[in-house]
Amino acid sequence: MVTVLLPGPLRGEAGGASRLSVTAAGTLRAVLDEVAAEHPRLARRIRDERGELRRYVNVYVDGEDCRHSGGLATPVGDDAEVQVLPSVAGG
Repeated sequence: MVTVLLPGPLRGEAGGASRLSVTAAGTLRAVLDEVAAEHPRLARRIRDERGELRRYVNVYVDGEDCRHSGGLATPVGDDAEVQVLPSVAGG
């Protein structure tokens, strides 16, 4: 099982859950597709209308930034941990 960790700002889109268990593995795209099937509002916060990761969302697979390891094609193992972090701006 893949575990998807969600920070506070995204939990409302997943029924308040801080972590989701996902059976899909293989690639980050497959994991996010399964998340989208169960939580479409959450999916819209993570990916844009073309299905690409939103600019302001950082996704890590086992601690590695997926933007540097293949984007949505990043390999995701069966027991991986995927962390989704929206960028925070302030001033």
